[in-house]
Amino acid sequence: AGAVLLGKQNLHEFAYGGSSVISYFGEVHNPWKLDHIAGGSSGGSTAAVAAELGYGAIGTDTAGSIREPAAQCGVVGLKPTYGRVSTRGVIPLSVSLDHVGPIARTVGDAAVILQVIAEPAAKNSAGSVVHIPNYLADLVHSEQLRVGVPRSYFFDDLDPEVAAAVESALNVIKSLVREVREITLSVDTGRELQSYEAYLYHAKFLGDYSDLYQPETLRRILAGRSTEWSGYTRAVLKLRESRRQIASVFQDVDLLVTPAVPIPAPTIAELQQSPELLRPRELILLRNTHPFNVWGLPAVSIPCGFTRGGLPIGLQISGPHWGEALVLRLAHAYEQATDWHKRRPGIVET
Repeated sequence: AGAVLLGKQNLHEFAYGGSSVISYFGEVHNPWKLDHIAGGSSGGSTAAVAAELGYGAIGTDTAGSIREPAAQCGVVGLKPTYGRVSTRGVIPLSVSLDHVGPIARTVGDAAVILQVIAEPAAKNSAGSVVHIPNYLADLVHSEQLRVGVPRSYFFDDLDPEVAAAVESALNVIKSLVREVREITLSVDTGRELQSYEAYLYHAKFLGDYSDLYQPETLRRILAGRSTEWSGYTRAVLKLRESRRQIASVFQDVDLLVTPAVPIPAPTIAELQQSPELLRPRELILLRNTHPFNVWGLPAVSIPCGFTRGGLPIGLQISGPHWGEALVLRLAHAYEQATDWHKRRPGIVET
């Protein structure tokens, strides 16, 4: 489409993690505070965009790997509807949950990239082609939107600074839309599907090439061996049903708003010093993003504040299947009403 391609970014090895500290090329550093993680798995992409090394980047998202690092780095990260952007050429982590999407410094830039990478032949669950709207033209007029806030689960155990920033953001959103009200969602926290599908892809390499994997990556992949085929097929059926059921939520609201990540970015040192805590810590970082991969819904993280220590905080906006235009519309309205996206990291040694 005429873009100048600058290069490839570092990421968490095989996208199997939310910290980007596990990589052959070394850990990814957060441009806002270099001793902190950039998030993951698309940590290199979000760090590069935050550091203004390019106008935008592409990320992949299986449990939050676009939105979580976008929140940690203070940029815009969009996970489209499952199937909206083709995953052809992407090494899979979990074929049932993998998404590809844009990362940019503004919502408008993310809309421009999505316009180019969206799959024109994408089909919905009924087999009908879902045409690509004009995302940039649809950024206006948020006044009639109805917003749901699912506090249970998504607002549990938030860092106090994250909680305060999100509440402040909700107050802004109330002035931009027709209605904001609290709703309840049932959340499936199981990860059997991802674990088994990751193992299925890598199993053919483990005999001859297992020594080339980072030890922690290999441990995660091998954990999928314990899932039986019958358990996997049940998980697939459950996934399909959850994607069908979630559609009913959008009869009463147009969009959902939650914190993107419950806590600010940890330091690289604390994750490396306690390897046994790395995966549990990542699961906390990915807690609020993962359900939207299960549901296959479009979701974006946008900057909504900073901690006193100068680390970015992200707000997550999600919508119905194929509702990227609605998601971007509210994200753009909030962005225009605030100045968070205008801040730039100093990128100095700490």
